[in-house]
Amino acid sequence: MRTALALGLLSALAAFGAAADTYPQRPITMVVPFAAGGPTDVVARIVAEPMSRALGQQVVIENVTGAGGTTGITRASQAAPDGYTIMMGHMGTHGAAPALFKGLKYDPAKSFDTVGLAAGTPIVIVAKKSMAAPDLKGFIEAIKAGGASINQAHAGVGSVSHSTGILFDSLVGAKPTLVVYRGTGPALNDLVAGQVDFMTDQIVNVAPQITGGTIKAYAIATPERSPSLPDVPTTKEAGLPEYEVSAWNAVFAPKGLPADVRAKLVAALDTALKDASARKRILELGGTVPKESEAGPDALQKLVESEVARWTPVLRSAADANP
Repeated sequence: MRTALALGLLSALAAFGAAADTYPQRPITMVVPFAAGGPTDVVARIVAEPMSRALGQQVVIENVTGAGGTTGITRASQAAPDGYTIMMGHMGTHGAAPALFKGLKYDPAKSFDTVGLAAGTPIVIVAKKSMAAPDLKGFIEAIKAGGASINQAHAGVGSVSHSTGILFDSLVGAKPTLVVYRGTGPALNDLVAGQVDFMTDQIVNVAPQITGGTIKAYAIATPERSPSLPDVPTTKEAGLPEYEVSAWNAVFAPKGLPADVRAKLVAALDTALKDASARKRILELGGTVPKESEAGPDALQKLVESEVARWTPVLRSAADANP
């Protein structure tokens, strides 16, 4: 009896090892928790193609929207930890969400196996093309004077555009009407159409519209100007040095991923970020490619922990100041 059980256990372990060795044997789903066309979706699609080549199976994007990205992340976190479901999270879903959502069904620092950072994305303060203010100082004066008649777009509570927008409003003392979208893609469409007045968003989402002249950029929230938007001043240059913030996108998997499978995903992402075409596209959009010290699962785990610690007091304080 014991011999039979032992043989059965050995057979199961051998089968598991074989499955890990041959992973992946079918397409992999990458859950993007926002609508198609937004910055998280853009970064996901840039890295998915070279990851597919590296893995020998297609990485298929699935957009699952809602609740500032937490709906898609919650769903993906509950998938089997077999490497066939991964997700593209960001500063909102894995940094800001705990401060904004009571009863969040996942812990950003404990519910996932990290794969790696995919891109950094500076924040830009943008407005509709017809906004009359010539510079950031004038823009701040205009939105403060306009009060609730000013409409500020964002991609849902907990999203990057929402979190960075709350911080901006708190710093300048503005109280606009917040208009919620199911992603920054549709929010940007309405900004271009002049249906909303402004938003704070990731550079990868807004750079083409800024250079194309369909929206107006007032400042970029980084220490130095972006090579992709050289004419856009930094917030320090524009008179708001305290507003300095960048977002990021990163790949996660459900907790409990087999070590061999995780290693293959880490290697595939690393290959993708060394791909000349992918790097060029990220940089053209104004994003940043992770440095060696920022890459890999350990660095991402530390980033998530530090972001939760950073954003929790900031967002709670801002919410108290702007109930």
